[in-house]
Amino acid sequence: MGNEPVIDAESISKSYQIFARPADRLKQIFWRGRKRYYKDFYALQNIDFKVYRGEKIGIVGRNGSGKSTLLQILCGIFPPTDGRLKVNGRIAALLELGAGFNGEFTGRENVYLNAAILGLSVEEIDSRYEQIVSFADIGDYINQPAKSYSSGMYMRLAFAVAVCVDPDILVVDEALSVGDEAFQRKCFARIEQIHKRGGTILFVSHSAHLVVQLCDRAILLDGGEMLMDGEPKTVVGNYQRLVNLQGDEAAVMRETIRSLGEEPHSQEPSLETEPVSAPISEDSETEATQDSDQTDFPVPEKTPAPEKLHGSHFFDQGFITQTQVDYVSQGAKIFDLRIEAEDSEKVNHLIHGEVYYLRYSVEFFQDFIFVGFGMAIKTREGVYISGEHNLENNVGIEVNEGDIVDVTFPIVNRLTPNVYFCNAGVIEQNEHKFLHRILDGYMFRVIPGKTGQSSTCLVNLKPEDKELHYQIRPRSR
Repeated sequence: MGNEPVIDAESISKSYQIFARPADRLKQIFWRGRKRYYKDFYALQNIDFKVYRGEKIGIVGRNGSGKSTLLQILCGIFPPTDGRLKVNGRIAALLELGAGFNGEFTGRENVYLNAAILGLSVEEIDSRYEQIVSFADIGDYINQPAKSYSSGMYMRLAFAVAVCVDPDILVVDEALSVGDEAFQRKCFARIEQIHKRGGTILFVSHSAHLVVQLCDRAILLDGGEMLMDGEPKTVVGNYQRLVNLQGDEAAVMRETIRSLGEEPHSQEPSLETEPVSAPISEDSETEATQDSDQTDFPVPEKTPAPEKLHGSHFFDQGFITQTQVDYVSQGAKIFDLRIEAEDSEKVNHLIHGEVYYLRYSVEFFQDFIFVGFGMAIKTREGVYISGEHNLENNVGIEVNEGDIVDVTFPIVNRLTPNVYFCNAGVIEQNEHKFLHRILDGYMFRVIPGKTGQSSTCLVNLKPEDKELHYQIRPRSR
C-alpha cells in the first residue's frame, strides 16, 4: 500500500439556502445578494478524514446526520460548499434506490449507461455484460423498461454494474437492505472479493452488527459533524448511546462522545495488525485506558491456570467487560447482570454443553402496563448469536413504581470455546421503547469440557452422547 490516501477530505462543509417563503427566492434574485432572505443550513460542517487503500469503513449516524450527503460529495454528485476533497481511483456507488437509472430505458440500456458513467468504454462494457447480467439474475426483465422493476430488481442490477466495473472505491448506502437474504450474501461475498484485491469500501448502515462485522474502522456523524473516528465496536457503542436521545440529553451525550477524543486516522493503517479499542466507560467522566497492544476485547489481569481452563466452570474477577454501554434510563434501571451455574454460583468461564442461567434485576421508577424483558449473546466482533424475550406471544407484565423484577433466562451452552458478550434490555411494548438497555454488560468465556472440543465454528450442535460415525463401502457398479 502506498502512503497517499485514496480519499482526502479536508474541512468539508455543505450548506443549503433555506427560504421561509417561495416569494423570498424571487426577492433574493432581484436584490442580487445585497439583502439576504434565506438562512444557511449546514448538512455537513468541517469534516476531516483520510481513507487509505484497502480500508473498510462504516459510517453510522442517526437520520439526518449527514451520511448520505457526505457520500454524495465523495462520489462527485454534489460539490462541497467549503473545503477540499481529493479522490484517487475509480469510485462506484450504490446510493439511493434507482439512482442513475432511466425508467424508460431497458435493463440492458441502463447497464451501458451506468457503466459508461463509471468510466468504462463500450468495448469494456461488452466484455463484462454477460457477467453483469449473470450476477443481477433478473432473467428476461433485463430487456424490459426499468420502470417495471421491483425495488429488489433495481438494487440487483445497480449492484451488479457497480461491482463488475472493478472499482477502486465502492460506496454502499443502505442499498442492500432491500435484497433477499441469498442475494445479500452474494453481495457481501463480492464486496469481500473487491477488498481482498486492494479495493476500499465505504459502507453506510443502521445495522450496528453489520458495521462491526464488516468494517475495520467506523465514523460517527451527528448533526452534520463528525463526533468520532475509530475502532468499529467503540464507535457503534457510542452511536447506540446517542440514537434514542433528543434535545438537551442528546446535546450532553454529543459532548460526552466528543470528549472521548478518539484520534482520527491521519496515518495509513496497517492491515496486518488488529485494531486497538478505546473502551467505553459507563461513567462518562471516568477515563478508561487500555494498553496499545491489546486487541478489541479485554484480557484477564491474570491468565487462569491451564487446569482451570479445562473441565470446570469458575469466576475470574479480572475478566470483566470494558466496553459496556448503558442506554439512558426512561423509568427503569437494570442491575446485577450475571450468569450463574445450576448451584447459583456466579461464573464467567462456562463449560460447553452445561446448563446456565443469565440473570438480572430491574428496578422501576414509575408504573407501566405492558413490560417485556430480553437478552442477547454476541461475539467479540459484535455478531449476534442468540437472543430471547418474553413478548413473542404478546405476553408482558404490569409493574408499579418501586417494584424490582428478577429476570432469569435458562441457557444450554452450545457455544464453542471463545469470548462472548451479553446484552440485557427492558421494553415498554405499548410505546415500543427501551426503558433501559445495557450492551456488552457481561463478558464470559466458554472453555472445553472434560471431553474436549472438536467443533470449528461458533456453535456445536453435536449431541453430548453421540459420536462421529462413518463407514467405508465400495462404490456401486
